[in-house]
Amino acid sequence: MSEDDFRERVRSWLAENLTGAFAGLRGLGGPGREHESFAERIAWERHLAAAGWTCLGWPVEHGGRGATLRQQVIFHEEYARSGAPAKVSHLGQELLGPTLIAYGTAEQQRRFLPGIAAVRELWCQGYSEPGAGSDLAAVSTTATLDGDEWVLRGQKVWTSLAQVADWCFVLARTEPGSTRHRGLSYLLVPMRQQGVRVRPIRQLTGTSEFNEVFFDGARTERGLVVGEPGDGWRVAMGTLAFERGVATLGQQVGFRDELRRLTELARANGAMDDPVVAERLARAWTGLEVMRAHAERTLGDSSPGVAEVSKLVWANWHRSLGELAMLVRGARSLVADPDSGELDEWQRLYLFSRADTIYGGTNEIQRNIIAERVLGLPREVRP
Repeated sequence: MSEDDFRERVRSWLAENLTGAFAGLRGLGGPGREHESFAERIAWERHLAAAGWTCLGWPVEHGGRGATLRQQVIFHEEYARSGAPAKVSHLGQELLGPTLIAYGTAEQQRRFLPGIAAVRELWCQGYSEPGAGSDLAAVSTTATLDGDEWVLRGQKVWTSLAQVADWCFVLARTEPGSTRHRGLSYLLVPMRQQGVRVRPIRQLTGTSEFNEVFFDGARTERGLVVGEPGDGWRVAMGTLAFERGVATLGQQVGFRDELRRLTELARANGAMDDPVVAERLARAWTGLEVMRAHAERTLGDSSPGVAEVSKLVWANWHRSLGELAMLVRGARSLVADPDSGELDEWQRLYLFSRADTIYGGTNEIQRNIIAERVLGLPREVRP
């Protein structure tokens, strides 16, 4: 099938199916808005799964579509253009699934991949800790063997959607006395058990899709280690590489729509008459074009530094767009809706995008990686 034919097929299917009960989901969900119509968005994703539109890049033998990189990009672009709601199963489909295909055992693949593809089981990511955010090698959560089970103790933080997840892929220290990258293991842990406690973190937006997760004697089967015990760092880095894949081009379609609507608002309320605003909108457009060119040029490139540059580019651009939205809105941006107290879309964009340069690796960490591993500069002095 040609790329044009595939694009038309995706576009037609979305147009025909984002109707009826699903029509009201257009534009819902996403960062800072994960609470919106959550159950309905799950139903929509299961509808996608039934039609074979989940896990596009997975091999056919693992329940995917075996789509090429270009076909995956086309799907993400058309999905964003259609206004379809943000997905809630991203962590399973885009991160854990590819990780299990690359590093998991045949038994782990048989057990978990069908549930991910059908959106029957939701996953969260247990990486960051209070003392190990961007410095992931400082993980202190432990897992020790007790017969045929691992017993986990420790705390994770900034765990997206932990409050609704069925399972968590957890990076834990399984070799006592080990430090840094050594002695870590990548465990699959059920969330719905007595030894797991989830505490939501209230964000600037007033929502709480991020959480603290406490493991106090939580248990998982001995065989639910992805890769070998002690090899967790390599597997965890593999997961992070999958995180910054083809979906970024679909993300940019959403960015383009935000910029278009903000430009229209600036024209409507007269903000565009201010040369500073006009110049910043032009710079935002230029930055978006640069972002897309970089993403297309590096698509499928796993060279050191590529993912870090991509994260720096989009995170800083999006945070700046939030700041620009406040400038365009003027004094109105300072006050929530007087009747409901709710934030409008631009206030929510501004507040949540402050986190874009922090989660997934801070700007400082991304620059250190580029400096040390790509440019060969001296390592930063660490205490």
